[in-house]
Amino acid sequence: MSDSYELENNAIDGEDEMGSLNHSTVQINLGGLLKFQCDKKLAVMSELSLDISQYDLSEYYLDAREELKPDVCAYIKRPVIPKGKNDLVKVSQMPDLVIEILSPRQAIDYLIRKINAYFELGVKSGWLVIPSLDEVRVFSQPRSYKNFDLNSTKIVDEVMEIQLPIASVFAE
Repeated sequence: MSDSYELENNAIDGEDEMGSLNHSTVQINLGGLLKFQCDKKLAVMSELSLDISQYDLSEYYLDAREELKPDVCAYIKRPVIPKGKNDLVKVSQMPDLVIEILSPRQAIDYLIRKINAYFELGVKSGWLVIPSLDEVRVFSQPRSYKNFDLNSTKIVDEVMEIQLPIASVFAE
């Protein structure tokens, strides 16, 4: 069995259920960095289902009515599991930080619309990570971002007061 890389002419305008080596690596790297190297004590989660059933996000053309699922998200104050329950399948409390990682087959426009929708839901900061360019865009509000790449020494999120070494995000 050999490793393969699938290239398609048309990017998916939506969620890409197929992972990739770089996407997975960056996702784990970011989660670990946020959890263990960040000055703030953050509750960090991956692939957490956020309950959006009470919101109309149709203007963002996400084809999502019940839930959104960021690749990584972080809370300053972790959601509480109600007494008598063991876990939550969907969380209605929106995170403070969401991170979306572009997969090889995914349309960048979709993830930008998704980040804009997160802001409408009350998220404070959104990151768009582009592994193929070793680039992170930190959005502080819709359509307003700062760009960080390997020419930068660190990613700086002024809203969340986070600074992370960018080389560690893309380390193999």
